[in-house]
Amino acid sequence: MTRVIITAIGSAGDVHPLLGIGAALAARGHEIVFCSHPPFEAAAVRQGFAFKPIGTADEYAAAMANPALWNPRTSFRTLWAVIAPTLQPHFHTLVSLTNDDTVLVGSLWAFSARLMQELYRVPLVSVQVSPSTLLSAHAPPTHPRLTIPRWLPLGVKAALLRLIETQVLDRVCGPELNALRAQLGLPSVTRIFGHWLHSTDGVLCLFPEWFAQPQPDWPEPRRQSGFPLFNETQAHEPDTQLEAFLEDGERPVVFTAGSTLTDHAHYAGIVNAVLRDTGLRGILLTPHTQQQAETATAQLLTRRYVPMRTLLPRCRALVHHGGIGTAALAYAAGIPQVVTPFAHDQFDNAQRVAASGCGVRLDAPLQARALARALRDVLGSPSIATQCVRMQDRLAAAPDGCDTAARYIEGFMRRTAREPAIAGVPSLVLAAGGQGA
Repeated sequence: MTRVIITAIGSAGDVHPLLGIGAALAARGHEIVFCSHPPFEAAAVRQGFAFKPIGTADEYAAAMANPALWNPRTSFRTLWAVIAPTLQPHFHTLVSLTNDDTVLVGSLWAFSARLMQELYRVPLVSVQVSPSTLLSAHAPPTHPRLTIPRWLPLGVKAALLRLIETQVLDRVCGPELNALRAQLGLPSVTRIFGHWLHSTDGVLCLFPEWFAQPQPDWPEPRRQSGFPLFNETQAHEPDTQLEAFLEDGERPVVFTAGSTLTDHAHYAGIVNAVLRDTGLRGILLTPHTQQQAETATAQLLTRRYVPMRTLLPRCRALVHHGGIGTAALAYAAGIPQVVTPFAHDQFDNAQRVAASGCGVRLDAPLQARALARALRDVLGSPSIATQCVRMQDRLAAAPDGCDTAARYIEGFMRRTAREPAIAGVPSLVLAAGGQGA
């Protein structure tokens, strides 16, 4: 039995796909140790995984509630300020957990796993949940502030991308990462996001080629597994009121802002205004106050959580924030999307949904009149309806994304025993055994 240590850092959209992949690996007989933020412990334990926390629940809650995390001008620096203090403790945890038959799997921010690969030659599969984090001059990602126009000559795009890497990204992450690397006897690195963080063993991209065409400057070796359609992360009791709402009348539209920090009361007000304007019925998924949660009207039902994989096939359309996992579930359900990005990779995902012909992108500030118009457009478009069915059929015919990812990870098992890659590994590493994240 191989031990697979999965490091999943970020929001639910970053963590849930790795829960699905872990479940597929566990079903194939492997031991799973899941390292993530404390709020995801219950979901990991439900899958039968051992769980190791990264940071504390209070730190994670404070980060998610920080408006700076959701402001495109400050989000990257704010996120790094949360992650940087966990690098060394999590590295110690990985040292203590790794045996001679271990494979590491890590999401975008799993820097500690990358350090383990360098020092101990432990096999590592880097996971890219969305294509925007594969910094490509051939197809620059869509960003609210730093989008490089695609019509520019390739050399100019490459130079601009290198400038963003070295003068923006490296300046934020480089000092603390390289200080830790110096303690571990490793040389400094540059181009952290464009080059260093990608495993030299293999990169796993959790999206299909039709969503993001492979580019010549993407890291190698790599595999595109397709979407990991995994959404069942919470225990879910029967909901008779929801069932009655779904059965009584026209199929509703689902609205969600995901885990994005937003004014949920304002968002709910926009949803109500859109439903009054269009005459549509809706389901709003929101972590709102108790006064709004679990309430219903003739047109709107509000819930904190409903598994979208079972909900969306019974609905007409999805209005969402641009999380790639949410978009994938809408593709699988064959329904049109109105994507309202707020931050991070959401803008790039929104642009790809629009380019696929299955929806439209509607940037902030979100307004009821514009959202109502966008909903009418997608629901009244024969071309969008046809394309949604095509994408649904395409996904239905494709191999299971979680299983494909699991089989790719299995390809790295038993390649090499754990051994230091650099002579004179510092005592910091050798003494790390009993420390946790």
